[in-house]
Amino acid sequence: MKTRIAINGFGRIGRNLFRLLLNHPTIEVVAINDIADTKTMAHLIKYDSIHGVLPDEVSSDEKGIIVDGKHFLFFHEKSILNLDWKSINIDVVVESTGKYSTFDEINAH
Repeated sequence: MKTRIAINGFGRIGRNLFRLLLNHPTIEVVAINDIADTKTMAHLIKYDSIHGVLPDEVSSDEKGIIVDGKHFLFFHEKSILNLDWKSINIDVVVESTGKYSTFDEINAH
């Protein structure tokens, strides 16, 4: 069984992690949270100024980002208190916004 993760914050760090884990054998990215729109985020996944063009097909819809037919849920919550990771069976949340830096703040996930 794969470890199911969510990425909170889809800036440079979050997107790099996403690309790294796309085909990981034991880790599955299930969901992403960022205030940006999915169309822009899909474009930034496809075309990275450092890592180049992702060879996979990348698109988006109103619910998320699609990479080679695999759908990744996308949320647009400003507050982590509004995210219900348990409802989608998330095992680990990667906090990559830089906004939350203490244990108590991050523990709200």
